Amino acid sequence: MTRAPHLIVAIGVALGACSKPVPIPVHDLRVPVPDQWHAAETTAPPASANWWAYFGDPGLDAAIERALACSEDLQAASARIRAAAEDRVIAGAADRPELSLGINRIRQRQNFVGLPFPGLADRVLSNTFSNAGLSFNVAWEADIWNRIAADKLAAEANTRMREAELLGARLSLSAQVAKAWFAAVEAQRQIVIAEQVLANLETIVERRQVRFEAGSGSLTDVRLAEADVARARSTLRQRRQARDAFVRQTETLTCQYPAGELSVTAELAALPEQVPAGLPSDLVHRRPDLIAAEQALLSADARIAQARATLRPSFVLTSALGTSSNTLADLVNPNLQVWNYALGLAQPIFNRGRLKANVRITEERAIEQEALYQARIWTAYREIETALAAEKALRDQETSLRESHAKTRAAVKLAERRYRAAFGEVFSVLNLRRAALENESVMLGLQRTQIDNRVDLHLALGGGFDGDPANTGPASAQPTP
Repeated sequence: MTRAPHLIVAIGVALGACSKPVPIPVHDLRVPVPDQWHAAETTAPPASANWWAYFGDPGLDAAIERALACSEDLQAASARIRAAAEDRVIAGAADRPELSLGINRIRQRQNFVGLPFPGLADRVLSNTFSNAGLSFNVAWEADIWNRIAADKLAAEANTRMREAELLGARLSLSAQVAKAWFAAVEAQRQIVIAEQVLANLETIVERRQVRFEAGSGSLTDVRLAEADVARARSTLRQRRQARDAFVRQTETLTCQYPAGELSVTAELAALPEQVPAGLPSDLVHRRPDLIAAEQALLSADARIAQARATLRPSFVLTSALGTSSNTLADLVNPNLQVWNYALGLAQPIFNRGRLKANVRITEERAIEQEALYQARIWTAYREIETALAAEKALRDQETSLRESHAKTRAAVKLAERRYRAAFGEVFSVLNLRRAALENESVMLGLQRTQIDNRVDLHLALGGGFDGDPANTGPASAQPTP
Protein backbone atom coordinates (compact mmCIF):
# COMPACT_ATOMS: atom_id res chain seq x y z
CA MET A 1 0.00 0.00 0.00
CA THR A 2 2.95 2.35 0.56
CA ARG A 3 5.39 0.79 -1.88
CA ALA A 4 4.95 3.48 -4.55
CA PRO A 5 6.76 6.33 -2.76
CA HIS A 6 9.62 4.01 -1.82
CA LEU A 7 9.86 2.80 -5.39
CA ILE A 8 9.95 6.30 -6.89
CA VAL A 9 12.69 7.32 -4.46
CA ALA A 10 14.74 4.24 -5.37
CA ILE A 11 14.35 4.89 -9.10
CA GLY A 12 15.19 8.56 -8.62
CA VAL A 13 18.37 7.77 -6.74
CA ALA A 14 19.41 5.33 -9.44
CA LEU A 15 18.79 7.84 -12.24
CA GLY A 16 20.38 10.70 -10.32
CA ALA A 17 23.54 8.66 -9.89
CA CYS A 18 23.91 8.63 -13.66
CA SER A 19 24.33 12.42 -13.91
CA LYS A 20 27.75 13.98 -14.50
CA PRO A 21 29.20 17.47 -13.96
CA VAL A 22 28.06 20.12 -16.42
CA PRO A 23 30.53 20.18 -19.34
CA ILE A 24 31.85 23.75 -19.68
CA PRO A 25 34.31 24.50 -22.52
CA VAL A 26 37.73 26.02 -21.84
CA HIS A 27 38.25 29.16 -23.91
CA ASP A 28 41.59 29.96 -25.47
CA LEU A 29 41.69 33.74 -24.98
CA ARG A 30 43.98 35.36 -27.52
CA VAL A 31 45.06 38.17 -25.18
CA PRO A 32 48.71 38.32 -24.07
CA VAL A 33 49.00 38.94 -20.33
CA PRO A 34 51.97 41.19 -19.40
CA ASP A 35 54.06 40.37 -16.37
CA GLN A 36 54.01 44.03 -15.34
CA TRP A 37 52.83 47.37 -16.67
CA HIS A 38 55.23 49.06 -19.08
CA ALA A 39 54.21 52.71 -18.86
CA ALA A 40 55.50 53.62 -15.39
CA GLU A 41 57.85 52.66 -12.60
CA THR A 42 56.31 52.31 -9.17
CA THR A 43 57.23 52.63 -5.50
CA ALA A 44 55.94 51.15 -2.24
CA PRO A 45 52.16 50.59 -1.89
CA PRO A 46 49.99 52.54 0.59
CA ALA A 47 47.78 51.11 3.31
CA SER A 48 44.49 49.51 2.33
CA ALA A 49 41.52 51.89 2.13
CA ASN A 50 38.70 53.00 -0.12
CA TRP A 51 40.39 54.13 -3.29
CA TRP A 52 39.58 57.82 -2.83
CA ALA A 53 40.66 57.97 0.85
CA TYR A 54 44.30 58.89 0.23
CA PHE A 55 43.22 62.20 -1.30
CA GLY A 56 42.75 63.22 2.32
CA ASP A 57 39.65 65.34 1.65
CA PRO A 58 36.91 64.84 4.28
CA GLY A 59 34.44 66.77 2.13
CA LEU A 60 35.03 64.39 -0.78
CA ASP A 61 34.67 61.37 1.54
CA ALA A 62 31.30 62.61 2.76
CA ALA A 63 30.10 63.43 -0.76
CA ILE A 64 30.97 59.96 -2.11
CA GLU A 65 29.39 58.18 0.85
CA ARG A 66 26.24 60.25 0.42
CA ALA A 67 26.12 59.48 -3.30
CA LEU A 68 26.60 55.74 -2.76
CA ALA A 69 23.86 55.69 -0.13
CA CYS A 70 21.20 57.51 -2.14
CA SER A 71 21.85 56.71 -5.81
CA GLU A 72 18.75 55.48 -7.62
CA ASP A 73 20.95 53.77 -10.20
CA LEU A 74 22.54 51.69 -7.44
CA GLN A 75 19.13 50.91 -6.00
CA ALA A 76 18.03 49.68 -9.44
CA ALA A 77 21.19 47.57 -9.73
CA SER A 78 20.51 46.09 -6.28
CA ALA A 79 16.98 45.22 -7.39
CA ARG A 80 18.41 43.42 -10.41
CA ILE A 81 20.63 41.39 -8.07
CA ARG A 82 17.67 40.40 -5.94
CA ALA A 83 15.69 39.40 -9.03
CA ALA A 84 18.64 37.33 -10.31
CA ALA A 85 18.90 35.65 -6.91
CA GLU A 86 15.23 34.66 -7.13
CA ASP A 87 15.85 33.26 -10.62
CA ARG A 88 18.62 31.19 -9.05
CA VAL A 89 16.16 29.88 -6.45
CA ILE A 90 13.70 28.94 -9.20
CA ALA A 91 16.40 27.14 -11.18
CA GLY A 92 17.59 25.30 -8.06
CA ALA A 93 14.08 24.13 -7.22
CA ALA A 94 13.80 22.16 -10.47
CA ASP A 95 16.05 19.33 -9.25
CA ARG A 96 13.87 18.65 -6.22
CA PRO A 97 10.60 16.69 -6.22
CA GLU A 98 7.40 18.68 -6.64
CA LEU A 99 4.99 17.92 -3.83
CA SER A 100 1.30 18.83 -3.81
CA LEU A 101 -1.67 18.07 -1.60
CA GLY A 102 -5.13 17.96 -3.11
CA ILE A 103 -8.63 17.60 -1.77
CA ASN A 104 -11.83 17.63 -3.80
CA ARG A 105 -15.52 16.90 -3.44
CA ILE A 106 -17.87 16.24 -6.35
CA ARG A 107 -21.66 16.05 -6.27
CA GLN A 108 -23.26 15.01 -9.55
CA ARG A 109 -26.74 14.27 -10.89
CA GLN A 110 -27.11 11.96 -13.90
CA ASN A 111 -30.29 11.61 -16.03
CA PHE A 112 -31.24 8.41 -17.88
CA VAL A 113 -33.15 9.55 -20.95
CA GLY A 114 -34.60 7.15 -23.59
CA LEU A 115 -34.23 4.01 -21.57
CA PRO A 116 -37.37 1.71 -21.72
CA PHE A 117 -38.20 1.47 -18.04
CA PRO A 118 -41.76 0.03 -17.53
CA GLY A 119 -44.22 2.54 -16.12
CA LEU A 120 -41.79 5.47 -16.44
CA ALA A 121 -42.55 6.52 -20.01
CA ASP A 122 -43.54 10.05 -18.97
CA ARG A 123 -40.80 10.56 -16.37
CA VAL A 124 -37.01 11.12 -16.42
CA LEU A 125 -35.08 8.72 -14.28
CA SER A 126 -32.14 10.41 -12.45
CA ASN A 127 -29.50 9.53 -9.93
CA THR A 128 -27.53 11.84 -7.58
CA PHE A 129 -24.23 10.83 -6.00
CA SER A 130 -21.21 12.40 -4.25
CA ASN A 131 -17.52 11.60 -4.24
CA ALA A 132 -14.59 13.04 -2.23
CA GLY A 133 -10.88 12.58 -2.65
CA LEU A 134 -7.66 13.34 -0.72
CA SER A 135 -4.34 12.97 -2.51
CA PHE A 136 -0.63 13.52 -1.98
CA ASN A 137 1.24 13.85 -5.29
CA VAL A 138 4.97 13.64 -6.06
CA ALA A 139 6.64 14.47 -9.39
CA TRP A 140 10.34 14.55 -10.17
CA GLU A 141 12.49 14.80 -13.29
CA ALA A 142 15.78 12.93 -13.29
CA ASP A 143 18.53 15.29 -14.46
CA ILE A 144 20.54 12.63 -16.29
CA TRP A 145 21.82 15.00 -19.02
CA ASN A 146 22.45 17.97 -16.68
CA ARG A 147 19.79 20.20 -18.22
CA ILE A 148 18.67 21.40 -14.79
CA ALA A 149 22.22 21.63 -13.45
CA ALA A 150 23.20 23.78 -16.43
CA ASP A 151 20.22 26.05 -15.80
CA LYS A 152 21.31 26.42 -12.17
CA LEU A 153 24.88 27.22 -13.23
CA ALA A 154 23.66 29.85 -15.69
CA ALA A 155 21.44 31.42 -13.02
CA GLU A 156 24.32 31.53 -10.53
CA ALA A 157 26.60 33.14 -13.13
CA ASN A 158 23.90 35.67 -13.95
CA THR A 159 23.62 36.58 -10.26
CA ARG A 160 27.38 37.10 -9.98
CA MET A 161 27.27 39.17 -13.17
CA ARG A 162 24.62 41.44 -11.63
CA GLU A 163 26.72 41.77 -8.47
CA ALA A 164 29.73 42.79 -10.58
CA GLU A 165 27.59 45.31 -12.43
CA LEU A 166 26.61 46.86 -9.10
CA LEU A 167 30.28 47.11 -8.10
CA GLY A 168 31.00 48.72 -11.45
CA ALA A 169 28.17 51.22 -10.99
CA ARG A 170 29.47 52.09 -7.51
CA LEU A 171 33.00 52.56 -8.83
CA SER A 172 31.78 54.72 -11.71
CA LEU A 173 29.61 56.85 -9.41
CA SER A 174 32.42 57.42 -6.91
CA ALA A 175 34.70 58.49 -9.78
CA GLN A 176 32.07 60.88 -11.14
CA VAL A 177 31.66 62.49 -7.73
CA ALA A 178 35.43 62.79 -7.28
CA LYS A 179 35.91 64.44 -10.67
CA ALA A 180 33.00 66.85 -10.18
CA TRP A 181 34.18 67.69 -6.66
CA PHE A 182 37.76 68.47 -7.67
CA ALA A 183 36.56 70.38 -10.73
CA ALA A 184 34.49 72.58 -8.42
CA VAL A 185 37.49 73.04 -6.10
CA GLU A 186 39.73 74.06 -9.01
CA ALA A 187 37.10 76.40 -10.44
CA GLN A 188 36.75 78.07 -7.04
CA ARG A 189 40.50 78.57 -6.78
CA GLN A 190 40.63 79.82 -10.38
CA ILE A 191 38.06 82.49 -9.45
CA VAL A 192 40.42 83.81 -6.78
CA ILE A 193 43.31 83.92 -9.27
CA ALA A 194 41.11 85.55 -11.94
CA GLU A 195 40.06 88.24 -9.43
CA GLN A 196 43.72 88.95 -8.61
CA VAL A 197 44.60 89.17 -12.33
CA LEU A 198 41.69 91.56 -12.88
CA ALA A 199 42.79 93.76 -9.97
CA ASN A 200 46.32 93.78 -11.38
CA LEU A 201 45.11 94.86 -14.83
CA GLU A 202 42.83 97.53 -13.40
CA THR A 203 45.85 98.96 -11.59
CA ILE A 204 47.74 99.03 -14.89
CA VAL A 205 44.85 100.90 -16.53
CA GLU A 206 44.83 103.47 -13.75
CA ARG A 207 48.60 103.97 -14.05
CA ARG A 208 48.40 104.24 -17.86
CA GLN A 209 45.59 106.78 -17.57
CA VAL A 210 47.61 108.90 -15.11
CA ARG A 211 50.61 108.83 -17.44
CA PHE A 212 48.49 109.71 -20.44
CA GLU A 213 46.92 112.67 -18.63
CA ALA A 214 50.38 113.76 -17.52
CA GLY A 215 51.53 113.71 -21.13
CA SER A 216 54.11 110.94 -20.70
CA GLY A 217 52.02 108.11 -22.10
CA SER A 218 49.93 107.27 -25.17
CA LEU A 219 46.20 106.68 -25.51
CA THR A 220 47.04 103.42 -27.30
CA ASP A 221 48.61 102.05 -24.13
CA VAL A 222 45.49 103.01 -22.19
CA ARG A 223 43.16 101.32 -24.65
CA LEU A 224 45.26 98.14 -24.78
CA ALA A 225 45.24 97.96 -20.99
CA GLU A 226 41.45 98.47 -20.98
CA ALA A 227 41.11 95.62 -23.50
CA ASP A 228 43.11 93.38 -21.15
CA VAL A 229 40.73 94.30 -18.33
CA ALA A 230 37.70 93.42 -20.45
CA ARG A 231 39.19 90.01 -21.29
CA ALA A 232 39.99 89.41 -17.63
CA ARG A 233 36.41 90.22 -16.66
CA SER A 234 35.17 87.75 -19.27
CA THR A 235 37.53 85.09 -17.92
CA LEU A 236 36.29 85.76 -14.39
CA ARG A 237 32.68 85.25 -15.54
CA GLN A 238 33.68 81.96 -17.20
CA ARG A 239 35.37 80.79 -13.99
CA ARG A 240 32.28 81.59 -11.95
CA GLN A 241 30.03 79.84 -14.45
CA ALA A 242 32.28 76.75 -14.40
CA ARG A 243 32.24 76.64 -10.61
CA ASP A 244 28.46 76.93 -10.58
CA ALA A 245 28.11 74.08 -13.11
CA PHE A 246 30.48 71.75 -11.23
CA VAL A 247 28.87 72.51 -7.85
CA ARG A 248 25.41 71.75 -9.25
CA GLN A 249 26.71 68.53 -10.81
CA THR A 250 28.15 67.45 -7.46
CA GLU A 251 24.89 68.30 -5.70
CA THR A 252 22.92 66.23 -8.21
CA LEU A 253 25.24 63.23 -7.86
CA THR A 254 24.88 63.40 -4.07
CA CYS A 255 21.07 63.56 -4.26
CA GLN A 256 20.83 67.21 -3.25
CA TYR A 257 18.79 69.85 -5.01
CA PRO A 258 21.12 71.59 -7.55
CA ALA A 259 20.92 75.02 -5.93
CA GLY A 260 24.61 75.78 -6.46
CA GLU A 261 25.16 76.33 -2.74
CA LEU A 262 27.43 73.40 -1.89
CA SER A 263 30.60 74.41 -0.05
CA VAL A 264 33.71 72.63 -1.36
CA THR A 265 37.29 72.40 -0.12
CA ALA A 266 39.45 75.47 -0.57
CA GLU A 267 42.49 73.71 -2.05
CA LEU A 268 43.06 70.75 -4.37
CA ALA A 269 44.41 67.56 -2.84
CA ALA A 270 48.12 66.85 -3.15
CA LEU A 271 48.77 63.55 -4.92
CA PRO A 272 51.55 61.15 -3.98
CA GLU A 273 54.45 61.63 -6.35
CA GLN A 274 54.26 58.19 -7.94
CA VAL A 275 51.82 55.37 -8.48
CA PRO A 276 52.41 52.74 -5.77
CA ALA A 277 53.93 49.37 -6.45
CA GLY A 278 52.00 46.13 -6.42
CA LEU A 279 50.25 46.70 -9.72
CA PRO A 280 50.71 43.34 -11.47
CA SER A 281 48.63 42.53 -14.51
CA ASP A 282 46.31 40.27 -12.54
CA LEU A 283 44.96 43.34 -10.70
CA VAL A 284 42.97 44.19 -13.80
CA HIS A 285 40.90 41.03 -13.45
CA ARG A 286 39.13 42.39 -10.38
CA ARG A 287 37.59 45.09 -12.62
CA PRO A 288 33.80 44.79 -12.29
CA ASP A 289 33.20 44.97 -16.04
CA LEU A 290 35.62 42.08 -16.66
CA ILE A 291 34.04 40.03 -13.89
CA ALA A 292 30.61 40.70 -15.37
CA ALA A 293 31.82 39.73 -18.87
CA GLU A 294 33.43 36.56 -17.53
CA GLN A 295 30.22 35.54 -15.76
CA ALA A 296 28.18 36.35 -18.87
CA LEU A 297 30.47 34.00 -20.82
CA LEU A 298 30.05 31.28 -18.19
CA SER A 299 26.28 31.70 -18.32
CA ALA A 300 26.33 31.44 -22.12
CA ASP A 301 28.39 28.23 -21.93
CA ALA A 302 25.93 26.77 -19.43
CA ARG A 303 23.07 27.63 -21.76
CA ILE A 304 24.78 25.57 -24.47
CA ALA A 305 24.85 22.53 -22.18
CA GLN A 306 21.22 23.14 -21.29
CA ALA A 307 20.17 23.42 -24.95
CA ARG A 308 22.05 20.24 -25.90
CA ALA A 309 20.38 18.35 -23.07
CA THR A 310 16.95 19.11 -24.53
CA LEU A 311 17.87 16.91 -27.53
CA ARG A 312 18.06 13.86 -25.27
CA PRO A 313 15.28 11.85 -23.60
CA SER A 314 13.80 13.18 -20.38
CA PHE A 315 12.74 10.91 -17.53
CA VAL A 316 9.85 12.00 -15.32
CA LEU A 317 8.68 10.10 -12.25
CA THR A 318 5.22 10.68 -10.78
CA SER A 319 3.42 9.14 -7.84
CA ALA A 320 0.18 9.75 -6.02
CA LEU A 321 -1.07 8.46 -2.69
CA GLY A 322 -4.52 9.16 -1.27
CA THR A 323 -8.05 8.03 -0.53
CA SER A 324 -11.33 8.20 -2.42
CA SER A 325 -14.83 7.82 -1.00
CA ASN A 326 -18.39 9.01 -1.45
CA THR A 327 -18.38 10.50 2.04
CA LEU A 328 -16.00 13.02 3.61
CA ALA A 329 -15.77 11.05 6.84
CA ASP A 330 -14.13 8.13 5.04
CA LEU A 331 -11.22 10.17 3.58
CA VAL A 332 -8.98 9.20 6.50
CA ASN A 333 -9.96 5.54 6.33
CA PRO A 334 -6.77 3.63 5.40
CA ASN A 335 -8.85 0.83 3.92
CA LEU A 336 -9.91 3.23 1.14
CA GLN A 337 -6.34 4.19 0.21
CA VAL A 338 -5.43 4.37 -3.48
CA TRP A 339 -2.07 5.01 -5.15
CA ASN A 340 -0.33 5.08 -8.48
CA TYR A 341 3.12 5.75 -9.90
CA ALA A 342 4.49 6.24 -13.38
CA LEU A 343 7.85 6.48 -15.08
CA GLY A 344 7.68 8.65 -18.19
CA LEU A 345 10.19 8.82 -21.05
CA ALA A 346 9.99 11.62 -23.65
CA GLN A 347 12.24 11.91 -26.69
CA PRO A 348 11.82 14.95 -29.01
CA ILE A 349 11.25 13.91 -32.63
CA PHE A 350 9.23 16.34 -34.73
CA ASN A 351 10.58 19.49 -33.02
CA ARG A 352 14.19 18.34 -33.17
CA GLY A 353 15.04 20.90 -35.87
CA ARG A 354 13.86 23.74 -33.63
CA LEU A 355 15.86 22.37 -30.71
CA LYS A 356 19.01 22.04 -32.84
CA ALA A 357 18.55 25.63 -34.02
CA ASN A 358 18.34 26.69 -30.38
CA VAL A 359 21.63 24.89 -29.70
CA ARG A 360 23.27 26.79 -32.56
CA ILE A 361 21.88 30.05 -31.22
CA THR A 362 23.35 29.44 -27.76
CA GLU A 363 26.70 28.52 -29.32
CA GLU A 364 26.78 31.75 -31.32
CA ARG A 365 25.86 33.75 -28.25
CA ALA A 366 28.74 32.14 -26.37
CA ILE A 367 31.08 33.13 -29.22
CA GLU A 368 29.72 36.65 -28.96
CA GLN A 369 30.32 36.77 -25.20
CA GLU A 370 33.86 35.42 -25.65
CA ALA A 371 34.61 38.16 -28.19
CA LEU A 372 33.16 40.82 -25.90
CA TYR A 373 35.19 39.50 -22.99
CA GLN A 374 38.43 39.62 -24.97
CA ALA A 375 37.60 43.10 -26.27
CA ARG A 376 37.07 44.34 -22.73
CA ILE A 377 40.39 42.87 -21.64
CA TRP A 378 42.13 44.78 -24.42
CA THR A 379 40.27 47.94 -23.41
CA ALA A 380 41.30 47.46 -19.80
CA TYR A 381 44.97 47.05 -20.74
CA ARG A 382 44.82 50.15 -22.96
CA GLU A 383 43.18 52.26 -20.25
CA ILE A 384 45.72 51.22 -17.62
CA GLU A 385 48.75 51.74 -19.83
CA THR A 386 47.38 55.10 -21.03
CA ALA A 387 46.77 56.31 -17.48
CA LEU A 388 50.22 55.15 -16.33
CA ALA A 389 51.90 56.85 -19.29
CA ALA A 390 49.93 60.04 -18.59
CA GLU A 391 51.17 59.95 -14.99
CA LYS A 392 54.75 60.31 -16.15
CA ALA A 393 53.97 62.89 -18.83
CA LEU A 394 51.99 65.03 -16.41
CA ARG A 395 54.77 64.85 -13.80
CA ASP A 396 57.25 66.07 -16.43
CA GLN A 397 54.92 68.94 -17.31
CA GLU A 398 54.58 69.80 -13.65
CA THR A 399 58.36 69.90 -13.24
CA SER A 400 58.69 72.32 -16.16
CA LEU A 401 55.84 74.52 -14.95
CA ARG A 402 57.24 74.69 -11.42
CA GLU A 403 60.60 75.72 -12.81
CA SER A 404 58.94 78.40 -14.93
CA HIS A 405 56.88 79.62 -11.99
CA ALA A 406 59.93 79.76 -9.73
CA LYS A 407 61.86 81.84 -12.27
CA THR A 408 58.87 84.15 -12.75
CA ARG A 409 58.56 84.68 -9.00
CA ALA A 410 62.30 85.41 -8.84
CA ALA A 411 61.87 87.96 -11.63
CA VAL A 412 58.99 89.57 -9.72
CA LYS A 413 61.15 89.96 -6.62
CA LEU A 414 64.02 91.40 -8.67
CA ALA A 415 61.71 93.88 -10.41
CA GLU A 416 60.21 94.94 -7.08
CA ARG A 417 63.68 95.59 -5.65
CA ARG A 418 64.65 97.62 -8.71
CA TYR A 419 61.41 99.60 -8.49
CA ARG A 420 61.92 100.38 -4.81
CA ALA A 421 65.47 101.51 -5.65
CA ALA A 422 64.09 103.78 -8.41
CA PHE A 423 65.81 101.78 -11.16
CA GLY A 424 62.68 100.19 -12.68
CA GLU A 425 59.13 100.93 -13.76
CA VAL A 426 56.00 99.90 -11.94
CA PHE A 427 54.64 98.38 -15.15
CA SER A 428 57.39 95.78 -15.18
CA VAL A 429 56.42 94.76 -11.65
CA LEU A 430 52.70 94.61 -12.50
CA ASN A 431 53.24 92.65 -15.70
CA LEU A 432 55.48 90.13 -13.97
CA ARG A 433 52.94 89.73 -11.16
CA ARG A 434 50.26 89.03 -13.74
CA ALA A 435 52.54 86.48 -15.45
CA ALA A 436 53.07 84.76 -12.08
CA LEU A 437 49.32 84.59 -11.50
CA GLU A 438 48.75 83.17 -14.97
CA ASN A 439 51.43 80.54 -14.32
CA GLU A 440 49.68 79.67 -11.06
CA SER A 441 46.41 79.26 -12.97
CA VAL A 442 48.04 76.90 -15.47
CA MET A 443 49.63 74.87 -12.67
CA LEU A 444 46.27 74.62 -10.94
CA GLY A 445 44.69 73.26 -14.12
CA LEU A 446 47.53 70.75 -14.49
CA GLN A 447 47.08 69.65 -10.87
CA ARG A 448 43.42 68.86 -11.49
CA THR A 449 44.35 67.04 -14.71
CA GLN A 450 46.69 64.87 -12.67
CA ILE A 451 43.91 64.14 -10.18
CA ASP A 452 41.49 63.27 -13.00
CA ASN A 453 44.08 60.95 -14.53
CA ARG A 454 44.60 59.27 -11.16
CA VAL A 455 40.83 58.76 -10.90
CA ASP A 456 40.88 57.26 -14.40
CA LEU A 457 43.64 54.90 -13.29
CA HIS A 458 41.50 53.72 -10.39
CA LEU A 459 38.63 53.16 -12.80
CA ALA A 460 40.92 51.20 -15.12
CA LEU A 461 42.22 49.05 -12.25
CA GLY A 462 38.76 48.51 -10.82
CA GLY A 463 39.50 50.07 -7.42
CA GLY A 464 42.37 50.95 -5.15
CA PHE A 465 46.03 50.05 -5.41
CA ASP A 466 45.82 47.51 -2.60
CA GLY A 467 44.07 44.79 -4.57
CA ASP A 468 40.68 45.15 -2.92
CA PRO A 469 37.75 45.32 -5.36
CA ALA A 470 36.16 48.71 -6.06
CA ASN A 471 35.38 49.84 -2.50
CA THR A 472 33.34 48.92 0.53
CA GLY A 473 31.45 52.13 1.13
CA PRO A 474 28.65 52.63 3.64
CA ALA A 475 26.59 49.68 4.76
CA SER A 476 23.44 51.14 3.23
CA ALA A 477 24.97 50.90 -0.20
CA GLN A 478 25.90 47.24 -0.05
CA PRO A 479 24.15 44.89 -2.52
CA THR A 480 21.42 42.71 -1.14
CA PRO A 481 21.73 39.15 -2.52
